[in-house]
Amino acid sequence: MTKIDDSVEALKNTFRHHASGVTVITLLDADGNPVGFTATSVTSLGATPPLASFNVASGSSTWPSLCQATWVAIHTLGEQNQVLAAKMAADHTKRFLDNDWRIGPKGLPIFPEATSVLIAAVREIHNVENNAVVIVDVVEGLLGVEQRPLIYFQRNYLIG
Repeated sequence: MTKIDDSVEALKNTFRHHASGVTVITLLDADGNPVGFTATSVTSLGATPPLASFNVASGSSTWPSLCQATWVAIHTLGEQNQVLAAKMAADHTKRFLDNDWRIGPKGLPIFPEATSVLIAAVREIHNVENNAVVIVDVVEGLLGVEQRPLIYFQRNYLIG
């Protein structure tokens, strides 16, 4: 193993060596318009009660909307969703221009091609430096077609 003394580089390099599942999180802004982003930090906190969490940078384009959101939709992605993952990580003004989404439960924007979608209420947002941990209560789910998982590894989307 190679020692890395710089803590920032140690963190970056470690997580580049750790594969993560890819998700898309969608919600509505204050005017009711769809917003969303690609996330690789979603995790289950437990089933009793059904809780999940994800992380977001406070400088992201979605941050102001997330701070006021009541509901979010967490989409898990599979091998057929690479284009969606890339689009939702790119220019925020172009994320909902295509006709690949619909209005779902709680009025949330839903991408039907996702492998599953969790509808969740925002419970808590914990600010940590320039980031935040968002904890949500899962209230219902939508199951899509099972696919091999889409993962993020070494700054690339890969099929698991």
